[in-house]
Amino acid sequence: MFGDAYRVYEKLLRQDFGTLDRKRGKKMKKTILFIIVSITFCGAELRAQTTATEADKAAIKQTALDYIEGWYEGNAERMEKALHPELAKRIVRTGPEGRSRLDQMGAMTLVQGTRRGGGKETPKDKQQKDVTILDVFENAASVKVVASEWIDYLHVAKVNGRWVIVNVLWELKPKAK
Repeated sequence: MFGDAYRVYEKLLRQDFGTLDRKRGKKMKKTILFIIVSITFCGAELRAQTTATEADKAAIKQTALDYIEGWYEGNAERMEKALHPELAKRIVRTGPEGRSRLDQMGAMTLVQGTRRGGGKETPKDKQQKDVTILDVFENAASVKVVASEWIDYLHVAKVNGRWVIVNVLWELKPKAK
């Protein structure tokens, strides 16, 4: 990180400032070095603020696993723990006439569907549950879950110190031929 700033500074030291006297040239070099170092530290500080802690990443992943594993297990309590009460789960469906519509369900519908058995009929060896954290910034995260028959894109938020799913956009995988 500091290597680039130092190389720029070294280049400036080798430059001839022409009509500037030696004292002014030295002051100019110090000012430029200060600016380069300040920019470098500001950039490092910005990156540090946007980096999620390992504890947050683990909690985000656990939330996604509670969601998908809760579905496969038919465990409504585990599903409910993963969801914000105002969750919106949406899918774009296209009818035979080619018109698209947006279907949605809320947290309660999803929890009740899980309670009725959810994905319990999916054989264990077919229960895909790949979780990828795509991005985290402050109290917001985007997560991709690849399940056996669909893909979910989750928006996860840290609410009252706990990571919960607030939005899901999902798409069915194409049927195998």
